[in-house]
Amino acid sequence: MKVAAGVFAGSGIGLVALSNVFKPEKTTTAEPSEIDYNVPETNWKYSWLNPAATAELAYDSYSEGSCMYATVKSIIAQLAEKFSKSYASFPIHMFKYGHGGVGGYGSVCCALNGAAAVIGLLIPAKDIQDKMIADIFQWYEKESLPRFTPDNPNYDFAPPTSVPNSVLCHASNTNWCKDSGFKVSSNERKERCRRLTADVAKKVTIALNEIHTNEYITNVHTDEASNTCLACHGKEGKVKNASVKMSCNSCHSESPGHHIFADIHYELMKE
Repeated sequence: MKVAAGVFAGSGIGLVALSNVFKPEKTTTAEPSEIDYNVPETNWKYSWLNPAATAELAYDSYSEGSCMYATVKSIIAQLAEKFSKSYASFPIHMFKYGHGGVGGYGSVCCALNGAAAVIGLLIPAKDIQDKMIADIFQWYEKESLPRFTPDNPNYDFAPPTSVPNSVLCHASNTNWCKDSGFKVSSNERKERCRRLTADVAKKVTIALNEIHTNEYITNVHTDEASNTCLACHGKEGKVKNASVKMSCNSCHSESPGHHIFADIHYELMKE
């Protein structure tokens, strides 16, 4: 038995060593860098907003239409007061669809969806939109949330913080429920999402303030694990079956077989 154990152990070490020989280079992580961007003149004007006040407004607006609506309204309502002509007829009501991961479907967190919508409205350049959206999504994945504490709580409960580890509504909620012990239908979970919405509204407001004053730093929260996966599965790898920025391990776990043999298979497979 000792001999057999030694053989298996030695074989395992040998396989791991062999796989490392064939291991492809992972995608290079983009370094944090400043975005030098002059926002062009549009009908959708922006002026500096107080992030803390925006968070409070998002929290207070949550009951009117849930997370996406509250995120968008917290910013648009303030801009309407400053630039009434441009925003007088802005259809904020349309964002009420963004609750529970889009109409209750459980997909992307709609606080993030609202943040992306506001970025898309106020920042015309698509390449800058993409960078800002990726930054706030990757922040959300790895940040312990919620952090916001309202002046006048709707529900007198301080939710424990938890790392969402996903930008998906159902996964974010499930991870919080596992960590906290509360049910997804509980008032405690609803208060968690209400405060989390305020956190996202504050984050996107800070980002908008910074991009308009050329103080914005991008690539601060890039995901190292995703870069490892994309070495094989991304457009520069041989497999070429994934295009993604979100964290891979929120949905996919690596099996022992994949860990040991995938790199060898990758080296031997044809382009």
